[in-house]
Amino acid sequence: MKKIIITGAHGQDGIILSKILKNKNYKVFGVVKKTNKKKNFRGVKYYKCDLINYKNIYKIFNKIKPDCIVHFGCKNPSYKELGKKNDFFHNNFKAIKNLSKYIITNNKKIKLIFPGSSQMYGNKKKRVNENQKFSPNNSYARFRVSGHNYLMKCKKKYNLFITTTILFNHDSVFRNKKFILPRVIKAIKMGNKNFIKKISKESICADFSHAYDICYAIYLLIKSKNNIDKIILSSNKLTYLNDIINFIYKINGYNYRLNKTSRVNKNIIGNNKLAKKLLKWRMKKNIFIASKEMLINKNLLF
Repeated sequence: MKKIIITGAHGQDGIILSKILKNKNYKVFGVVKKTNKKKNFRGVKYYKCDLINYKNIYKIFNKIKPDCIVHFGCKNPSYKELGKKNDFFHNNFKAIKNLSKYIITNNKKIKLIFPGSSQMYGNKKKRVNENQKFSPNNSYARFRVSGHNYLMKCKKKYNLFITTTILFNHDSVFRNKKFILPRVIKAIKMGNKNFIKKISKESICADFSHAYDICYAIYLLIKSKNNIDKIILSSNKLTYLNDIINFIYKINGYNYRLNKTSRVNKNIIGNNKLAKKLLKWRMKKNIFIASKEMLINKNLLF
């Protein structure tokens, strides 16, 4: 039975991937910065670990002896920090170095999956694929690109199994409340039409997916023998936030509707053809299903 370590196991993707892997009979170990029993999933063993401290990593990881590491455990900066140099870049990069050091010095056969971000491509406002160059325009994106480049150098030098998964927007009931869709759901549940009117004027659109689909693709990558450098995981289309809002109003029978949004490509779209081909990946859900689940989930904490 293969053993998988998930760093950042209490985040949205860590929780969902843990559930998928347990259902597939993997041994799953969650690495977290702070313990939180409310977010623990039955059958997953959790360890409190500072990824900046290599001795801490060695002690825990050598006890587990993993076959694969999925590194979700990156601290994200606040919106105010995006354009500035700050400690989050240094600390996150140090964690990547420590993880790769552990693999290089202990077992080069360990698979490492490093989740990247669509922000690595900047604001190209067009469809992108794995062959296009990155053009990060904030410190968060620059860290992701720098992390990818460093890992690819290690991969080439030591013949490692490392893949960067470039993740586009994805949501679920486990999404952090600070993100846009949970804020919209909260406003609708509380009847805050002023917020909805304000946000609707921005005509926000993005490549949105259900987080389950994205995490299921990562599961397929874990069991795959393909050792590719990077792979895009996305819905392959744009969805307007206003359309999601209209959908929620409709299923609730509310007598309120936003103006129809213009179907103009105003944002970056991820081409997911490589993932579909190599992983035989097929999406089972979508962002509208995620929105409905978030609306009716009584345990969704705001």
